[in-house]
Amino acid sequence: MIVGIPKESYPDERRVAIVPAHLKQLAKVGHQVIFQAGAGTSAGFPDEEYREKGARLLPGRDELFREAEILLQVRGFGANRESGKEDLARHRPDQIVLAMFDPLSEPQAVKEMAATGSTALALELMPRITRAQSMDVLSSMATISGYKAVLLAAERLPRMFPMMMTAAGTLAPARVFVIGAGVAGLQAIATARRLGAVVEAFDVRPAVKEQVQSLGAKFVELPLESSDAEDKGGYAKAQDEAFYKRQREMMGKVIADSDIVITTALIPGRKSPVLVTAEMVRGMRSGSVIIDLAAERGGTCELTRPDAETNEGGVLILGPTNLPASVPYHASQMYSKNIVTFLAHLTKEGRLALEGDDPILRETLITRSGEVVHPRIREVLGLVPAVSATAKEA
Repeated sequence: MIVGIPKESYPDERRVAIVPAHLKQLAKVGHQVIFQAGAGTSAGFPDEEYREKGARLLPGRDELFREAEILLQVRGFGANRESGKEDLARHRPDQIVLAMFDPLSEPQAVKEMAATGSTALALELMPRITRAQSMDVLSSMATISGYKAVLLAAERLPRMFPMMMTAAGTLAPARVFVIGAGVAGLQAIATARRLGAVVEAFDVRPAVKEQVQSLGAKFVELPLESSDAEDKGGYAKAQDEAFYKRQREMMGKVIADSDIVITTALIPGRKSPVLVTAEMVRGMRSGSVIIDLAAERGGTCELTRPDAETNEGGVLILGPTNLPASVPYHASQMYSKNIVTFLAHLTKEGRLALEGDDPILRETLITRSGEVVHPRIREVLGLVPAVSATAKEA
């Protein structure tokens, strides 16, 4: 089939869906690749590298959408509401799109996508099962975010991370507190430890304690009942407000003693719970830094503003919403590996086989034949349950 790689249109999105090194894997399963001029340039992959690996360059977006049977994108419509609107008219009923669509937060966008007749598979809905680990784009991008969050904090903190004994005296190490020990949190812990900081971490899931400790950080134990803190997909579940209130009260002292707080608590499709209040921020030392990785979902710090800096009594609060795009070369490399592996999984005899009860297909398929087919999204939209969420062979 003809696989198209368009240039990303979301503002400041520097990633590309497929890197040149992975084109050989697509050729192995029978796919030909076309790409829009400049698609990988901002990620560090010039057009010539794609041509050398066998891809065919098309100068315009309209041509690429017309020829492509399969479209591979970083941000599909929903994850790219404004700029992506122009692409809706370019989609065809016989076209298949693999991308991140932010479907649980933007269900209406999924409905609009369905109206084009195209078949869409949302990569962020990949089930967290062993077979799908190599296709998990959320984990890949969270790794980048956790790493970059620490570097961002280190650059803005008016002190160094490691303890140093110098002729001018001993410099105390920075104290870092990571809230949420998922993929992003664990990477933040590892990066902060490599830089020499004293690191503490908290998560509502007691099971992650050993992972935190294995990275050299102290696990902050709060006497909270959290046995129902994790869903079957391995994600943190939303708790009631009474739980969050107790959590905030108990975390207050740890936050006050920290130079850097990195919050990573995200609940798919839900507004982020407020874990760091304005009062807690005011209790921190001047010069402290908060990096809120949940800014796109409203933020876990009460004072967070998406993609903006807030200074509250000398405490700097940053709310970056797309850190992976700030490390586009390796972010694209990881994303590309995930999506190529997924595409190979779906390909049978050179065609995409979109039928059967494979959980990887079932959980990611969101539109087919003009309908929204994913049960969770249909529920959010108030639609009756679909008879089947699988499609016929493409």
